[in-house]
Amino acid sequence: MRMETEIIHGAGSWPAEIALRPERPEDDSFLAEVYASTRQDELNLTNWDAATRSAFLAMQFKAMRQGYQSSFPEGQFSIILADGSPVGRVVVNRADAEIRVVDIVLLPVHCGLGIGTKLMEGFKAEAARARKPLRLCVFQGTRAVGFYRRLGFLPVGAAGAYQEMEWRPPF
Repeated sequence: MRMETEIIHGAGSWPAEIALRPERPEDDSFLAEVYASTRQDELNLTNWDAATRSAFLAMQFKAMRQGYQSSFPEGQFSIILADGSPVGRVVVNRADAEIRVVDIVLLPVHCGLGIGTKLMEGFKAEAARARKPLRLCVFQGTRAVGFYRRLGFLPVGAAGAYQEMEWRPPF
């Protein structure tokens, strides 16, 4: 069952309320901004002008979205809201054998505030209720690996530059 807005409660200060709502067509510019924020370090290594960067980001954003929609047609594509304001996006695929966090991104200004922790704790609780592992892939050598380890995820394999990680509920 999909809800228009799914509220995730948790302890902590700001933000008091984290919610997920389905992506809508009017979110495209926000989603492009979120995606671009993930590529800034990489783009800063180039000497591309603004037009070249913009064209590259548009092409890559379109390819990423098509890839996720093709690979996870039943995935839940959501906007992350903090106290009602959009702060990121998450794609979650619920399958028979697992729950997979396909992609989770917060705008940089909202990182380190507990939003990602609240979301992931909510997904862990869902996985525990469903008695399924919670899985994800993360780019090796990034801060995200440590973040997921702190949340109890363990490495279970590698695929190129990506680390496959998994959290299993206690059975």
